Amino acid sequence: MKKHSLIQANRDFLSDLKELIADSRVQQMKNYIQHGNVSTFDHCVEVTRNSIKLCAKLRLRVDYNILILGAFLHDFYLYDWHITKHKGSLHGYAHPIKASENAALLLGQPPEVLRIIRTHMWPLTFMHFPTSKEGWVVCFVDKYVSLTETITKRSKRIRKAD
Repeated sequence: MKKHSLIQANRDFLSDLKELIADSRVQQMKNYIQHGNVSTFDHCVEVTRNSIKLCAKLRLRVDYNILILGAFLHDFYLYDWHITKHKGSLHGYAHPIKASENAALLLGQPPEVLRIIRTHMWPLTFMHFPTSKEGWVVCFVDKYVSLTETITKRSKRIRKAD
């Protein structure tokens, strides 16, 4: 991945991720529903897009390469959380660990990216909190996008029932 300026990050983060997106393991994220009828893949794209927008709006100096990879892979857990149950742990607690393990073992991501993935569920994962600006951005943007997807999809289902 090449170094980003803010303008480049806004314009072409998907093209910079083209090789990663083409990976068959990353493509598997399209098979799992995240919120409502939004796939994990599409959710991660929205978190990435909105993370870049927030950094631009706040004029934050961040490493866009790390931000984009952390945001895009934050939910790279590769299972249907509506079905798969983890012994002694709920999905909210378990999936950051599984996603960071997958990003490390399957994609060889650097420690900075793994830390963003591992901590994106704070404050639920109270002892594992973001330690970088990029991590805090992904953490907060994920909450915003998740809430928006959940409310939007829920309200559409309610309207259809009327």
